[in-house]
Amino acid sequence: MSRNPILTDNAFDPSGFGGTQTQQRQSPAEEWQRAQGMSSQGTAASDARLQQPRNAGPVVTDGRTMSLGGVAGATFLFLMFILAGGVFGWQAVTETPIPLALQEPDGPDATAAMDNPGLFFVALFVALGFAILTAFKPKLARFTGVAYGLTEGYVLGAISHLYDAEFNGIVVQAILGTLGVFLAMLTLFGLRILRVTPRMAKGIIGATFGIFILYALGWLLSIFGLDMRFMYDSSPLGILISLVIVGVAAFNLLLDFEFIEQGTKAGLPAYMDWYAAFGLLVTLVWLYIEMLRLFSRLRQ
Repeated sequence: MSRNPILTDNAFDPSGFGGTQTQQRQSPAEEWQRAQGMSSQGTAASDARLQQPRNAGPVVTDGRTMSLGGVAGATFLFLMFILAGGVFGWQAVTETPIPLALQEPDGPDATAAMDNPGLFFVALFVALGFAILTAFKPKLARFTGVAYGLTEGYVLGAISHLYDAEFNGIVVQAILGTLGVFLAMLTLFGLRILRVTPRMAKGIIGATFGIFILYALGWLLSIFGLDMRFMYDSSPLGILISLVIVGVAAFNLLLDFEFIEQGTKAGLPAYMDWYAAFGLLVTLVWLYIEMLRLFSRLRQ
């Protein structure tokens, strides 16, 4: 299986389970050969083992396992920390009313600016650092997820306030849009209307990395004074690009759902609840940001 950068196939490696042990059953032929050199008691025990099904899969010998309820609870907790950080981020932006004589028709009635732009960028890079750390250390997800939620929440709160100052009510639209897409993709996945095949997974991952490369290229060009205006304006092409990016982010939710489903079936250890929730949180954050961009272009 292929997954998003957070939820990778490495999670299914039994050697990374921590305290959970697995054992591989031997074939009947191998058991029979072992039985030939045993005493009568050992032979009887070996014959009993021959009655067990072949390919019975890994057997968990200790510890709790990953569950849908555990992932849901961890996701909800992380979202609460996102909300808490968002409150502080929202308050870190100050609005200044625009005199009535200077207001443009259908334009904003106030300007907004961050009180401390330096703190915003610190929070942004710290959140990115926690995301990278979690990708390499899944067992830390319950702790790094909380820290990521607070710092990323601060970033989202500040960004949301800036957007809302220019487009009143856009934050509510973006939240409802994100929730609607999440529920729609969950329904399509649960009803098996959309199934994650290897080809689909590769396509989604390829498109995702293509988008991030495009964003990185735009950032590098902006350093040299060049502008990829078609990516950011409200032209039909800009809106189309935004719709495509929202679609790719939405399909990444399918990869998250597939990982969670396969993880619970494979009996991954309980700490993977937090890791899976963290990966889902990263996708939801990306989807929300793209929703803000899409609605801002549509309202322009």
